[in-house]
Amino acid sequence: MKNIGILGSGRVATVLANKLAGAGHTITIGTRDPARAADRWPGARVELRDPAETARQAAVVVNATPGETSVERLGALRDELKGKILIDVSNATLRDRDGLPGSLLYPNGSVAERLQGALPETAVVKTLNTMLFTVMADPTSLRVRPTAFLSGNDEGAKAVVGGLLGDLGWPADWIEDLGDIATARGPEAAASLVPSVVRKRGLAPFAIALAR
Repeated sequence: MKNIGILGSGRVATVLANKLAGAGHTITIGTRDPARAADRWPGARVELRDPAETARQAAVVVNATPGETSVERLGALRDELKGKILIDVSNATLRDRDGLPGSLLYPNGSVAERLQGALPETAVVKTLNTMLFTVMADPTSLRVRPTAFLSGNDEGAKAVVGGLLGDLGWPADWIEDLGDIATARGPEAAASLVPSVVRKRGLAPFAIALAR
């Protein structure tokens, strides 16, 4: 079992924290206002700390902050994240008029690559960003089996993340290792589909699936 820190306290953090805690991991939520966030976690099996302390004490850290501010926020935690595995589940987009994801913030790159550049002593692994947040911890809820893509430079870190995906309910053959961190560009580009899908279907669970 691992000590896992999750930076962010929104819907993504809630879904991941509850499932990973249920699998026996120790979960700490890193938020800028732990006292305020406590109202959202009544009776939860998690601790609430500030982001720096959360990153410092965790072996694995999940970036569940908004992608458009992730590089700035996590770059400030470079020392705390040194030697850690960072799982990036974010998408960096501008917001359209309805508050939905709009244009890609890094059209010729990815937030995952920017994070790896800002955190050279951290093993960044991109995954779980090609689906509605509910599917991240409940992949078998869909009628068609979804795909969890992996991108990262460190093979050992990707193996650890693959194990955690298993704890979230992902069978090993539903996980597709794309290669190094530069391959995160493809999955992140899928965020461009989200506004159209949400406007047509609402927030019904969905995910990208690689058909074989």
